Amino acid sequence: MGSSTAAVTKPRWEAQQGFDDLGRPLRDVTFCVVDLETTGGSLGDGDRITEIGAVKVRGGEVLGEFQTLVNPDQPIPAFIAVLTGITNPMVADAPAIAAALPAFLEFARGSVLVAHNARFDVGFLRHFSAELDLVWPGFEVLDTVRLARHVVTRDEAPNHKLSSLARVFRSTTTPNHRALADARATVDVLHGLLERLGGLGVHTFEELATYSSKVSAPQRRKRHLADHLPNAPGVYLFTDEQDRVLYVGTSKDLRKRVRSYFTASETRSRIGEMVQIATAVRGITCATPLEAQVRELRLIAQHKPPYNRRSRFPERASYLKLTREAWPRLSVVARPKDDQADYLGPFSSRATAESTLAALHEVFPIRQCKDRLPVQPARSACVLAELGRCLAPCDGSVDELTYGAIVRQVRDAVTRRPDEVVETIEAKMAELASEERFEQAAAHRDRLASFLRAASRAQRLGPLLDCPEIVATRREDDGRWAVHVVRHGRLAAAGVIPSGSDARAYVDRLRASAETVLPDPAAPPASAEETERILAWLERPGLRLVDVEGEWTCPVTGAARHLDRVAVRPPLQ
Repeated sequence: MGSSTAAVTKPRWEAQQGFDDLGRPLRDVTFCVVDLETTGGSLGDGDRITEIGAVKVRGGEVLGEFQTLVNPDQPIPAFIAVLTGITNPMVADAPAIAAALPAFLEFARGSVLVAHNARFDVGFLRHFSAELDLVWPGFEVLDTVRLARHVVTRDEAPNHKLSSLARVFRSTTTPNHRALADARATVDVLHGLLERLGGLGVHTFEELATYSSKVSAPQRRKRHLADHLPNAPGVYLFTDEQDRVLYVGTSKDLRKRVRSYFTASETRSRIGEMVQIATAVRGITCATPLEAQVRELRLIAQHKPPYNRRSRFPERASYLKLTREAWPRLSVVARPKDDQADYLGPFSSRATAESTLAALHEVFPIRQCKDRLPVQPARSACVLAELGRCLAPCDGSVDELTYGAIVRQVRDAVTRRPDEVVETIEAKMAELASEERFEQAAAHRDRLASFLRAASRAQRLGPLLDCPEIVATRREDDGRWAVHVVRHGRLAAAGVIPSGSDARAYVDRLRASAETVLPDPAAPPASAEETERILAWLERPGLRLVDVEGEWTCPVTGAARHLDRVAVRPPLQ
């Protein structure tokens, strides 16, 4: 069997000392640098491993080495024997891969695998692990070739081969196509790369694993802007020299997340531009991740940061209104009013609201004219009446009782049971598809999707908006019990029950200090997106309801049960 020896040498990689505690400091990461020799370069051609060599290092010190020849159970090609010096007689008595590979996996367990062209070496190791039914330990993998392409220029080396890089970093071992020697040379290359990257602000494994040269040096030099932030959940705001908010984000670890903008592979061009402009970062610590999400939404709506793409203009939402008048109709409006009318929404755009409106008009023949009609109208019918798409109350073709029954069907479809809309539009889609009128069928499908999503949203959020108060608690992923007080769909208070304290007393104090929220149909206390975030938290497994004031329900026959019909849009051809 192969040999495994322990060794302790003077740290060569001094630049790793003194790193901060963000992420996993590189000085604390154990790397297992591995190299293989094989009978050829292709698993598809049946090539096999002839030698495994590995060096385990941490903090610049060698912890141990592993080396073994492997009997490939097939002849070694002559040109491979010349290249590596490994001959058939040398491997005749060597262990088979079934014995060598488990020994290597045990040696490397708990470390980060490093290889020069890791796709090759790790690919062979994973292949034979699967072939032998061995459990692959799920190693994190680092490729020195990929790192070198970002760090070593063509002026320094003609290419990024191991032999070229070994010369650049003055490796104490010359690569010679033997596994252990090449692994030792790769260790020197790894340390040389890490020394350079340390000067660019890369101090943790997370930063190293995502490093990209696309992050400019000026961008990396701004990493000090995160120094004052805590390792705690919350919201961060990038600001410029006039203290204008440029971007708002949220994270479970403020300091770690903000640091990543300056030291990790942040390659989004808009964000890179934002970081160049930013002169400061403010942090707001939050008790729970949900509070952080809600604060983020509110701050984006308040400041409208130019580099946030979503949630900036909740006031631009549209609603679908079923009017309260003698002859009700559907219309798209900018905001609800306290007028006892029924509203569906909000929609993110007017176009989506109009698509839903078209879906309802496809099913229910209520009037589409926009002016108000008297109780006894007397005018000529429009072309929609001639097409059978309107009951035409304008010329007396329908009485109030019959028209009112259709309006009740519309209200029922929107608030409780959308089955008639679904069945009618799907039948129309099938008819159009059978006639190969696929574009028209797709238009009907999109209208149905808009309607179902909007109706489901309204049916889920509406009851939460009507509840004066919901108090709930849940054990979060970090083991702490989070408590949230929700009033009329708005987060009124958030907290974490302190360890060893009286939970009931803590909840009572939190409720007493919570924000007062009053219902206002014309101006909902919270944006729809905030209420959706709260509802998603309330629907997570493990929730415990402490108190519910009001009625929190959702119709079992509602639109949500039809959403799977529009979750994926298959082609109609």
